[in-house]
Amino acid sequence: METLKVVYINEIFKISKKKKFIMALAFSLFSVIAAAIAVYYLNNFAGIRITSSSDFSIMVLSVLSYTLFPLFIAFIGIDMFAGEFVDQTIKLTLICPAPRFKVFLGKVLAIASFIMANLMFVMILSFVVSIFISTSMPNLLKILLAYIMEFFPLFVFALVVVLISNIAKGTSSAFMFIIFIFLVFNGLGLIFPYFKSLLFTSTFDWYNLFLGSYINLSKILRTFLILLGYSIMLFAAGYYLFEKKDI
Repeated sequence: METLKVVYINEIFKISKKKKFIMALAFSLFSVIAAAIAVYYLNNFAGIRITSSSDFSIMVLSVLSYTLFPLFIAFIGIDMFAGEFVDQTIKLTLICPAPRFKVFLGKVLAIASFIMANLMFVMILSFVVSIFISTSMPNLLKILLAYIMEFFPLFVFALVVVLISNIAKGTSSAFMFIIFIFLVFNGLGLIFPYFKSLLFTSTFDWYNLFLGSYINLSKILRTFLILLGYSIMLFAAGYYLFEKKDI
C-alpha cells in the first residue's frame, strides 16, 4: 500500500506540473464565466428565460460533459501513458521498486483525482456565479449530487483513453483515435437509439435520473451495472496492454 501511495503522489505531482492541467482550469473558468454572461444577458435583456440559478450549474455540467471534460481527460490520459512511452520517461517510473500493476493503478487513480478535481472546481465556480445571475438561492444538494454522479461515466471514458493510449504508437494517433471512438459512439447512439443505453457515451447525462421528481431505481441500477462492467473490462484490458508493452 505504501508503494502505491508513493506512485500515486508522484503521478499527482506530474499532473499538477503539466501545462494541460493549468489549461483545463483556465478553460473551465472561461467557459463558466462565458455561460454566466450569456445567461444573464438573455434572462435580463433579451427576455429569454434559459435557466434559473438553481439549474445554471446543471446546464454548465450538461455542456462540459460532452465537450471540455472529455477533451481534458484525453490530454491528461495520453500524456500519462502514450506520452511517457514516446518520451521514454516511463523508464524513470518503472525502475522504481514498484510492480507494474501498482504503477498502472497509481496512474489511473491520479487521472480519477484529476477528473474529480475538475468537476469540483467547475461545480464551486458555477455555484458561486449562479448566485450573482439570479436572486434565488441554488440547490446545493442537487448540484453536488449531479457532479458526483457525473464522475462515473467520465471515469469510464478515462479508461477508454488509457486503453487506446496503450495501443497507439504515438500521442497524435492516440488522440485522433480517441476522438474517432467518441464520435462513432455518439453517432451510433443516434442511428440505433434502441441500443443507445449500452454505449458509455449515453451515460454522460445519467445524473438526470437522480434529479427528477420520480427516481427510477431500476434504470439507475441498470446504468450503474453497465458503467461497472465497462470499468472492469477496460481496466483489465488496459493493464494487460500496459504490462506487455516494451519500454
